[in-house]
Amino acid sequence: MATYVVLYKFTTEGAKNIRATIKRAGRIRQQNARVGFKIRNVYWLQGQYDMIAIVEAPTEEAMMGAMLNVVAAGNVSSMTMRAFDSTEMSRILAQTVGLDDDDERPARPAKKSAAKKR
Repeated sequence: MATYVVLYKFTTEGAKNIRATIKRAGRIRQQNARVGFKIRNVYWLQGQYDMIAIVEAPTEEAMMGAMLNVVAAGNVSSMTMRAFDSTEMSRILAQTVGLDDDDERPARPAKKSAAKKR
């Protein structure tokens, strides 16, 4: 399954109902589990975003549908990003052209011809 990181910000409505945030997250977790999702974890944050969820989704379309349901409820806005583990990243890098270890060495400057002394 593909992994996603979802950053959430409470809407005005979500902030008004902040005391129910843990219940809402639990209910959404259960609903998503029934349709094949795995919510690895949910964290409440300090700073620019209010919550983050690490989610495994059965398909990209399923993830999009789930996010539409969450946002339509009106308590949060979200930013969703596809995340890749080291195994997936290794497969991705294997498909790239010219990104092997030799390419990481800095190029040597061309040798200058010695100037003749007069």
